[in-house]
Amino acid sequence: MKKQFLETGRIVGTHGIKGEVRIEPWCDSPQFLCAFKKLYLDEKGETFFEVKSRPHKNIVLAKIKGVETIDQAERLRGKIVYINRDDITLGEGVEFVQDLIGARVIDADNDKEYGTLTDVLRTGANDVYEITDADGKKYLAPVIDDVIIEKNTDEGYVLIRPMKGIFDDED
Repeated sequence: MKKQFLETGRIVGTHGIKGEVRIEPWCDSPQFLCAFKKLYLDEKGETFFEVKSRPHKNIVLAKIKGVETIDQAERLRGKIVYINRDDITLGEGVEFVQDLIGARVIDADNDKEYGTLTDVLRTGANDVYEITDADGKKYLAPVIDDVIIEKNTDEGYVLIRPMKGIFDDED
């Protein structure tokens, strides 16, 4: 089941003396997080605040409505921030990582189930899916068109055509 409110970063400190906070983004980029005018402080969306934010190097500087002093901002340090998935439209073929985690990984040719997707690693050239089998053994599969055939977050599966060596010791 897809979560409505997605973890997207953490408040890691303050900035200046007028109540701004620094947010460590857990999304693709600080710019992506800056697109949101509302951030939530719980995964149910019950507590939110309105923000004006801007990217600064690899973090987000955010001015929270109603937070005017460094002391008020300091009380938010360590809080996880969430976004509402309804506040953004993703492009074709783009998924939230949180929707992929836990998906069953299945062979596109013979329906063999390899395990579940447990992490998405960012390597620069392409992402890499970490797949964990029933025994806890971990495998890595590159996210390239030749390997990843289909991603279906609604049904909770990823179809792959593994390269030699991913699940065996072949050359």
